[in-house]
This record gives sequence, C-alpha cells and structure tokens, in this order.
Amino acid sequence: MGAPSNLLYVGTYTRHGRSEGIHVFAHDPDTGRLTHRSEVIEQDPSFLAFDPERKFLFACSEGLTTNTGAVASFSIDPRTGALAHLSRRSTRGGEPCHLCTDPTGSFLIVANHENGSVAVLPINSDGRLEDISDFHQHTGSGPGPTQKGPRAHHVTFDPAGQRVLVTDKGIDQVVIYRLDSASGKLVPNDPPFGRIHAGAAPRHLAFGHDGQFAYVNGEADMTLAACSYDASSGTLTELHSVSTLPAGAGNSGWSTAELAVAPSGNTAYVSNRGHDSIAIFSIDSSTGRVTPVGHASTGGRTPRNFAIDPTGRRLYAANQESDTIVHFDIDQRTGQLTPNGDVTSLGAPVCLLFS
Repeated sequence: MGAPSNLLYVGTYTRHGRSEGIHVFAHDPDTGRLTHRSEVIEQDPSFLAFDPERKFLFACSEGLTTNTGAVASFSIDPRTGALAHLSRRSTRGGEPCHLCTDPTGSFLIVANHENGSVAVLPINSDGRLEDISDFHQHTGSGPGPTQKGPRAHHVTFDPAGQRVLVTDKGIDQVVIYRLDSASGKLVPNDPPFGRIHAGAAPRHLAFGHDGQFAYVNGEADMTLAACSYDASSGTLTELHSVSTLPAGAGNSGWSTAELAVAPSGNTAYVSNRGHDSIAIFSIDSSTGRVTPVGHASTGGRTPRNFAIDPTGRRLYAANQESDTIVHFDIDQRTGQLTPNGDVTSLGAPVCLLFS
C-alpha cells in the first residue's frame, strides 16, 4: 500500500533558515486548497521522487561544494502520508538536483549539478539505499558564461522505460543511457546524446502525450525547444525553439526553471525566473511544434518549480524567494492560467510532488 491520494509533498531550501525540510499537505481535489499535515527535517531537499508503488519517497540533499551531495530515502505512512527517514547516501558530487527511480523501483538515478555527473544507487525492498553501483562523469563545455564545464540537471526515463535521458546544461546535450537492471550500470546509448542548440543550457525535459516528441527548456537563453524522439533507437532531434519571454522583454540575469506538459498533451508550461511568470505554449500534436500563447505572473519571486494537480484542473507555482505557493485554475480548452486567489505560505518552496 502506497502513499494516500490527495497529498502534496513540498521540498524546500533550508540553507537560509526559512524552512526545515519536506512538508506534507492535504490537497482538496474539489477546491484545490492545501492544508499542512506534517513535515520531516532534511537538508535542502531540492527535488523529490516516489518509487513506482509510492511506498517510499526519495530526496536530493544538496551540498554546495564538490562531492558533498547526498540523497535520502523515507518511508510513507499509508494512512497519513507522513514521512520517516530510512537512509542517506553520498552521490559523489555537488548539488544533486534531480532524481528518478527506474520502472521496477530497484534503482535510483541522480543528477549532480556541480560537476556534471550521474550516479546510480540500488534500492532495497525496504526502501533503504545502497552505495553507488555506477557513476558517469560528463565532459565538455558550452559557449555561455555558465557553461565552463558539465552541469547535469535532470534525469528521466523515456515513456517506454527503456532509456535514461539526462539534460546537461554545461554541454548543451541530452545524454542518453540504457540501464542494465542486472548490474545497476548505465550503458551509453547509440547515439549517446541529442544535441540542443548552442548556449541553451538545457535544464529539464518533458515528453509529449504519445512519446513521439520531447520538450527541453533552455535555462540560459530562455527558450523552449521541441524535439522529435525515436523510441526504437533513442534518437532525440531538435525541431525548433521559441522564446519563453514576451516580445521586447529583457532577460539580464534571468533564467528558466521548470517545464511540464499538461495531461491533455495540448499545452506546455515553462517557469521564468526574473520575469517571474509561467510561459504558456500550445502544442501541435501532429508535428510536435510549439507556439507561444501567453504568460501568467506567478504572483511572487523566483518560480523555481510548479506542478499540475492530478485532476489536471489546477497549476501550483512555487515562488522560492517570496515563500509562497500560488494556485491557478487551468482553462481546459486554451491552457491559459488564472490565479484563483488561494496562496499557501511556506518558506523557500522548490519542489512540488503530488501523490
């Protein structure tokens, strides 16, 4: 039995003392309102992930210097959703910022941002993590000032569960692997990566509704790239890219953060830090191409993360620097966002995960 339905788990930055760890909220699917239930102490749990059965929760624990990052695992109370600490392991890298489990729940894959590497950790049947079974160090650089070396930032399996895709901001690549489930080793795919246009600094990746297309947000140049994806070979090819900002907007020191595709598959969303907005794009289901259709202010500063609730009717934007989660209604026909007046206060929210 896994986590109860209608819960929201929120990872936060604890480094500035405005939060202590991971918070659990009850989510009312009818009204969308959030009610705080419990919390567990953890250092900078910047991203969260469930195992496939949602019996366990895993969290990055960022370390701000090389080789000090870790991941932690927690059991989930099947009645209340409360978390209890199980284990902690090093990721052999700095600032682990994203993670996911494989489709069987046997392995955890983690992206280390600081030095651009990927680690694999076996998961025991009781949710405890074992020491790293594999580690891959990316190499290279990009043309931008933030691209002097590799910066892995996002890990996900393709819809078929066959390949692991890792966006690396420092080298403008989506690095692609296969996971050997017997050994816990990552095997480079052939081709070993998909290239994103120079200077983009690809941050996150989301697949479209049918898996034929994938979308990648450029953190540095504030773009959304639409890509084709060949599931038979694992080939990712950029089709085109568009700006995430309104025409004429400046972008000095700004960056994109989160990316999501609506459950309908018709709309993509990207958060803009600095402009403090969610950019909205329509998706052409036949070509995969995207068209900008609007922006919604997040009503706060630095929207590092956002999430669409399981009903598909609402989007929640986590404003890291203004300590708020702002609730939006989603127009089911157009994908447009409207703030509904509900705001949840929480120190430095940086990851939202619905059960």
